Amino acid sequence: MPDVRALLRLAYIGRVCVAIGIYVAAAFYFKEVEPGILVMVASAAVLSVSVSAVSAWYTEVRRVAPGQTFLYVQTLFDLALVTAVVHVTGGFTSNFAPLYILVISLSSLLFPFASSLLITLLAGVLYFAVIFWFNPPDLSVALWLQLALFVLVSLAAGWIASKVRAVASERQILEEEVERLRLEASDILDNLRSGILTMDGSGKLSYLNPVAEQLLGLDAEAAIGESVNDLLAEVAPEMARVLSLTQRDGMSVRRFEAEIKRGDDVFPFGLTTTSINVGEGNVSAIFTDISESKRIEDLKLRNERLEAVAEMSASLAHEIKNPLASIRSSVEQLSRSMQTGEDEKFLTQLVVRESDRLSGLLSEFLDFARVRVTQRVSLNLLTVVTEAARMAGEHPDCRSGSQVTIEGDDVEINGDEDLIHSIVFNLVLNAIQAAGEGGKVTVTVRHGQPGDIPGGITFEGPAVIMVSDTGPGIPSDLLNRLFEPFVTGRVGGTGLGLAIVQRAVDAHQGVVYVESNQGVGTVFTVVLPSSGNTGKAA
Repeated sequence: MPDVRALLRLAYIGRVCVAIGIYVAAAFYFKEVEPGILVMVASAAVLSVSVSAVSAWYTEVRRVAPGQTFLYVQTLFDLALVTAVVHVTGGFTSNFAPLYILVISLSSLLFPFASSLLITLLAGVLYFAVIFWFNPPDLSVALWLQLALFVLVSLAAGWIASKVRAVASERQILEEEVERLRLEASDILDNLRSGILTMDGSGKLSYLNPVAEQLLGLDAEAAIGESVNDLLAEVAPEMARVLSLTQRDGMSVRRFEAEIKRGDDVFPFGLTTTSINVGEGNVSAIFTDISESKRIEDLKLRNERLEAVAEMSASLAHEIKNPLASIRSSVEQLSRSMQTGEDEKFLTQLVVRESDRLSGLLSEFLDFARVRVTQRVSLNLLTVVTEAARMAGEHPDCRSGSQVTIEGDDVEINGDEDLIHSIVFNLVLNAIQAAGEGGKVTVTVRHGQPGDIPGGITFEGPAVIMVSDTGPGIPSDLLNRLFEPFVTGRVGGTGLGLAIVQRAVDAHQGVVYVESNQGVGTVFTVVLPSSGNTGKAA
């Protein structure tokens, strides 16, 4: 269905052509044409050109939307012009009477059905007027057929126009709905936290949402139309392989896990692929960075292992400590005997010393097993951290020249002072020992930020303790097992210090994690809920 402006353009061109054509014909035969008729035709031609020019300037140059009044004026002018042409060319015998049908048809497209009928009636009245007023004919069958044709054309054109108008309206509504759905779908795809990639039947990239751009390190505008295998060859070769398998076999893949390598960054992702329009080879992939979920899963497994070791440690410590105390006591009494010589005294001292060492180790086992919050009180975290760091700096195992710096804000927290003291003491002591002589250790206390908390865990007003050192870093083979009991990188260490830290943090329903680079240093981060309440994802 042409729009109103297009129909008006046809009307402008048609009326100018008709008026000028008739004027030229009249002028060509001006000797046979009466002067009055020639003047009338010339006036009609000038008026047609003038009205069309003004109308075109109004609708095309100024771009004013034509209203109903404007359309009625145009239609009435066309009826007047056709009437003049029919009168000049012979009335009933005129060959230009069908021009009324064109005007009626055009009005059927421009106006509602009732209005087009009125225009048809007006056209009939004008036609009757011109043929009866100036040259009355006989009421022949041809005249009535011509009038009937006007009415039939009007009815048919009006009915067709109304149907076309209804279809056009429905189409417009459908197009608007499709556009709305497209915008909504685009908005949803752009704001999903998962990456979405679509590959066409030729193996070329056809769609990439912003998250996928970020995860894969690609520019969608430049990548669209390129081979998916080439794009993913270095970044995610496993994803490219799974997409090819899905395209070849038409089988969907669910929850496939692989890695994305982007420069020095390597992180796991979960992938699901679906074949679209089976047979055409179109494939869609949805993939998500699962680093945080893996991290939380590791935390959960670590906690479970610590709980199991804690139970075993408590049982063994109780079973060993009492016999060990009896052995120590017996050896001390034997050493006081007058019959003991120097060799016997040396041996008894050795047994007593080693018994004390074992007793201390068993005490660490019991501390590890008994870590739990006994009393929550309101604490100034910076004050507790300062005291614990000072005590760690004065520990006999610390080398001289180490520098411990404490900085941060006054953060209020509800927690167990002894456990928090133990957390900071162990972390700072480890950092001082790792930094070595002349090393620097920085302890920071501050309010938590969104980036401090792994995804899937929510804290109420988190508090953060960060302990960083300038040491050589932690070997990569040790890093993943650092919080496990009896795992240590220090000669003579028991491997229980960080395990105790883990259990103490977990007792506060917090999280602890470590970041370390060889030759750069290590940072331990402890995140605790200030109120003691957390909401952990399943």
